[in-house]
Parts: sequence; C-alpha cells; structure tokens
Amino acid sequence: MSGSSADTITHVVVPGTFDPVTFGHLDVIRRARRLFPRVTVAVAASANKHGRGTSFTLEERVDMIREAIELEGLPADIEVLPFTGLLVTFCHELGAGGVVKGLRAMTDFEYELQQADLNSHMAPDLESVFVMSSPKYGYVSSSIVREISAMGSDVSILVPANVNARLRAHFAAS
Repeated sequence: MSGSSADTITHVVVPGTFDPVTFGHLDVIRRARRLFPRVTVAVAASANKHGRGTSFTLEERVDMIREAIELEGLPADIEVLPFTGLLVTFCHELGAGGVVKGLRAMTDFEYELQQADLNSHMAPDLESVFVMSSPKYGYVSSSIVREISAMGSDVSILVPANVNARLRAHFAAS
C-alpha cells in the first residue's frame, strides 16, 4: 500500500476547496492528525465548483489555511499544498495511503460515499476515512460563511480571525 509500512497508513490527505477554511475544517484536520502521523491538507483549485469560481484564489486559500493552522495551535508539521487534477493522482505523488473527509449530515455522506467509491475504483490502494463532524461545527459550511459575510454580518464564531479579516476585506471591496 502506498504511504504505509505493511497495513499501517502513515500519511493521509485532507482535501477540500476551503473557500474559506472554517473551524469545522480545522476540527477535521486536527482530528486527522491525532489519527495519523503525517497529514497533508490538499487545497483544490476547483475553478468550477458548483458552476462558479471560488471567492478566493488558490494562493489566498493556501495562505489562509497555513495562517489558521498556526493561529489555532495545530501541529506545525501539517503540510498545506495546492493541487489541480485528480485527488488520487495527487495522493500517489505524495505517497499518501488515505484520504480523510469530514461528514456533517446524510447529504455529505451520500456525496462523499460516491467520491470514495470512485476513488476506490481508480486507486484501490487508497483508503477513505470519514470523520464525523463535531456537533459544535455540524452546521458550519464555507458557503454559509460566505453568504453571512457578504451580508455584512460577523462570522468570527465560524472562522479563525485571519479568515474573518480576509472575508471582511473581500466583501467590502465587492
């Protein structure tokens, strides 16, 4: 198995668009790091997610996550990398043996199960690991954060301070 010794997975990827990163995302990243010795956060270009582009550039999203990881006291050895193309290819290039995804509700499960099945078909050596959302963050999503922030409301209970500041600047300029 790629990224492992015998049957042990030592390196996982936590993928997402992170537009923007939320406390829910950081909770999944933190928990993945508790389970696995090496974690890479893979920030997807996702230029056409939901039929539109992202609010923040790929570089901005990578920077926000790196800053948030430091601000929130997550382990400094968590790597944050941008990627384009197929997740399974990216995982193989890194030597990762698994993908960790957070699940908030049944709708997340249905979508993520389809993705995991497809990934398993394309890369049988790559494991999918699902982490249930903490009840504290089950209602938090990037789209909700963007919507609330775009209306001029405070989102500081949903995102780290650095992300809140970037959202305010972004929507003030819009």
